Amino acid sequence: MTQAPQSSKPEPIGLTVYDLPSPIDVAMTDEARTRTGRIRMLLVFAICAAPIVFSYLTYYVIRPQGTASYGELIEPQRDLPAIVAKDLNGQAVQLQSLRGQWLFVAVSTHTCDSACEKLLYVQRQLHKSLGKQQDKLDRLWLISDSTQVDATMIEALQGATVLRIHPNELSQWLYPSSGGQLSDHLYLVDPMGRWMMRFPNQAEAQDAPTKIKRDLERLLRAANSWDQPGR
Repeated sequence: MTQAPQSSKPEPIGLTVYDLPSPIDVAMTDEARTRTGRIRMLLVFAICAAPIVFSYLTYYVIRPQGTASYGELIEPQRDLPAIVAKDLNGQAVQLQSLRGQWLFVAVSTHTCDSACEKLLYVQRQLHKSLGKQQDKLDRLWLISDSTQVDATMIEALQGATVLRIHPNELSQWLYPSSGGQLSDHLYLVDPMGRWMMRFPNQAEAQDAPTKIKRDLERLLRAANSWDQPGR
């Protein structure tokens, strides 16, 4: 006897119900992500800044005794001001555009007496003496008046940057030693645009160029890990 097929009844569809996260849980998760992102950002910044910080610590703090710099360290350091200078063709040049290289700075009027000529000569010779490192250092001559410069002076500068700047604006940035004049010194500005050293009057020591070279070499060597030639 054949058994009649059993009728199949449709089964109800099973539904799985998931609990939605509470607003408190969502807020805590977002806060944790934000905190993690900030920590990562700080770590990246610390890694990038570490070579610069270390080089300055090496030079200013943990350098061996008996090797104090010949140049006078400027504290606090002074940033390149937002001043518009002019080149010898009368074209405007933002002073802050000079960032990116060490700047070896001399200041005078257009007349440039014998003391000025000696200073520019020392500036040029020291630059040459640095060998391969000289590509990291730009010579800058700031002229504090608007009178025409003798062509022979320009030729003698051999590649230096020459800019005119009003003396009142210049005094907002550089200043001489007590009782001195701006034209008495050579000045050093780091690649971040901060004036950080002033060298004594050349007349005060016959071996001044040797001492200045030592300071320049030590600074450039300390900055090797982050400083690159060319602006």
